[in-house]
Formats: sequence, C-alpha cells, structure tokens
Amino acid sequence: MDFSKMSCKEIEKYINNLDEKDRFSYIDILNQDSRKSVRKYALKLEKKQESINKEIKRLEELWQIEGRFFDLGYNLIAGLDEAGRGPLAGPVVASAVILPKNKIILGVDDSKKIPEKRREKLFKEIYNSALYVGVGIVDNRIIDQINIFNATKLAMKRAIYDLKIKPDFLLIDALELADINIKQRSIVKGDSKSISIAAASIIAKVTRDNLVREYDRKYPGYNFSKHKGYGTKEHYEAINKYGVTPVHRKSFLKNI
Repeated sequence: MDFSKMSCKEIEKYINNLDEKDRFSYIDILNQDSRKSVRKYALKLEKKQESINKEIKRLEELWQIEGRFFDLGYNLIAGLDEAGRGPLAGPVVASAVILPKNKIILGVDDSKKIPEKRREKLFKEIYNSALYVGVGIVDNRIIDQINIFNATKLAMKRAIYDLKIKPDFLLIDALELADINIKQRSIVKGDSKSISIAAASIIAKVTRDNLVREYDRKYPGYNFSKHKGYGTKEHYEAINKYGVTPVHRKSFLKNI
C-alpha cells in the first residue's frame, strides 16, 4: 500500500477498516513517513497494540486455573457465578459458561469492574463465542421462602441444567453445590481469577439487569433501571412513599 498519496485522515480511515490483526502491520511503514501527523498516528497505533498485548497477557493468566484442569483430562469446564444476592427486589440470577479452550475475548473480567455499556457488548460476544451458556433464575418469592443463600445455589443448579451438555467440571465462585453429581472447585473471588467464572459473572449480571429494567414499566416511581433493586437511599424513599411491590423481597424488608 502506497500511503504517500493519501492524507493522514485517509490513511486512518483505511487502517481502521482493516481487521485488527492486520491493522498493526503498517506501523513500521507509517513511522517512516515524512509527515509528522502520520508518524503521530503510527505512535497511536503502537500504544493501542501495546494495550491489546497487555490485555491478552492478562487473559492468558485468567486461563491458568482452567488450564490445570484441562491437564487433568477435563474438557468441558463450566464457570459459575451469580448476580443479585444483595438487592431488596428482583431475582437472583446465575450463569454457567463453557468457553472454547484458551479462547481470548478482550475485556472479560469480573462484571463489577466493567462499565455497563461494555458489559452489554461483552454479553453478546460471550454468547457468540462460548460453547455453551446456561442461565438460572430464582425469583423473590422463592428467595423469601428458602433464603438468599439457598436460592443462589438453586439458581446455579438451574444454570447447569440449562446447559445443552453436562460439564466435566465446575468452577464456582465462592460456593459449593453438595448435591450435584459433577466434580467441582469453589474459588473465592473466582470472578477475578478464572476466565470462565468471569464470563459467567457478565452473563448473570446483564441478564438480571435486563429483567429488572422491565420493572420500571410495571412499577413506575421506583426507578429500578437506575438502582437495579439495590438498597439505595432513593430506593428506600420510594418504598416508604409507594409501598412494597410484588417483586420486593419481604425477608429483606422486615424493618420497613
């Protein structure tokens, strides 16, 4: 490609339309351009490449736990995590995700560390890239009946049963499922240590957020889309003003 007859804006447009793996192959050529603006763009590409390489290294480290179990002969490893243990309203949602071995999805991390818009994009990327995704939902009524701890375990079991195939091994964020016939490992803060659990945390979080947004239409005035059912000052004020809705967890609101 002869960039000498193209303006810097034209060069940038051309390179931005390339696949990411091809985009950085032009850095050396651009660095030799006599124009300062083109060399400045080359520097921008270099920094982007460094950022991506750093992210790939982080993700490769997140694969280490799965790698140890791959080495033991397990092939279908499902990561499990949940969202919604703490809110005053709505369900607890769990997800089970089986990723292809050593699959790199840029940006996957503990869902709490990821901005909302980026989570939603990753949600789609994980669904498109994963071998299997399962989701389990337990509503507020069952939470009130069996308590949030047991409801969380039930949601995780439902997520496993929602998978189209039985996993060989489970990596679970900070919980053990005693009455399920699959070998497993509980990992404290697993969503920041295991790629599969991190992916599950994103699926669970975005699924639950989407469900809770529907409450805005059913119960205007509570602003569920903003607080997602958590116990913010605004949420408590709405409960005091309008009362408890059918989606509230009464066992979480005994003092109101």
